[in-house]
Amino acid sequence: MHDTDLASVGALIGDPSRARMLDSLMGGRALAAGELARVAGVGPSTASEHLGRLLAGGLVEVVAQGRHRYYRIAGPAVGEALEALSHVAPPQPVRTLRQAGHARSLAFARTCYDHLAGRCGVLLHDALLAQRWLSEAYDVTPAGSAALAAWGVDVEAARGRRRSFARPCLDWTERRPHLAGALAADVGAALIDRGWFVRRAADSRSLRLTETGRAGLRDLGCDLSPA
Repeated sequence: MHDTDLASVGALIGDPSRARMLDSLMGGRALAAGELARVAGVGPSTASEHLGRLLAGGLVEVVAQGRHRYYRIAGPAVGEALEALSHVAPPQPVRTLRQAGHARSLAFARTCYDHLAGRCGVLLHDALLAQRWLSEAYDVTPAGSAALAAWGVDVEAARGRRRSFARPCLDWTERRPHLAGALAADVGAALIDRGWFVRRAADSRSLRLTETGRAGLRDLGCDLSPA
């Protein structure tokens, strides 16, 4: 560990405003500086300073669209590192009904950078194994390849990406694994495209399970009764 500068990364994440920005970007979407300023509760100039430091530290990157600039997490490795920190970080204190509702929403269904997490993510992980779409070694079976293709997931394209294909990721609210990796990213995108989940807000990680999604998860054997 002596050849890595953990302190510099810790200092970047340790600022509350920057931490709120990073948490919002863990929703998987690119956001404008103004949106991130609002999330962090700071002015435009302060937000620009924070974003400049996150850029220099390699935690975020800029996406240009015409004359507009948007910020996003700088790749899966950063997303995985931030999610891992959630396991050792203390929970935020809940002081209002709105905060309590948001915490429940995150625990039920959310994005973990680019894949499904929360209770729904854990249930989906278990269902993919129970249906034998995934093997115990986290490879896709022939039956799984056909079923996922019907969802619009290109398994071979996911396999060819320069990141882990499929692996368990301990969910910080459920304390059980959800599915992570390139396959999980494509599955999560497919379920949103199919209308199983909708994003509650552009700057939030929480997802809303639709009636279509509820029916689809039940067809996979997921128990959605109150925990």
